[in-house]
Amino acid sequence: MFRFDQLIRRDMIIRDVKQRHPETVPVFEEFGFRSSCDDCDIETVARKNGLNVLDVVAALNQAAFQSKADIENASNQTSA
Repeated sequence: MFRFDQLIRRDMIIRDVKQRHPETVPVFEEFGFRSSCDDCDIETVARKNGLNVLDVVAALNQAAFQSKADIENASNQTSA
């Protein structure tokens, strides 16, 4: 079951997010985050790159949790 305390937040370290949610790696690459910034938090790197932090965090959460939510919804529909 999905829990809000599992969401990716702007203050999280990029390396930790990538390790916990490998499906976010393409999102980081799309936004131009370099691997040399992996020890920084998401907000700092987003601001340095001129990005909207909320857009970055939303895209990361969608990548990390969208497929899991789809699977959960499908299993709930088949068991009903």
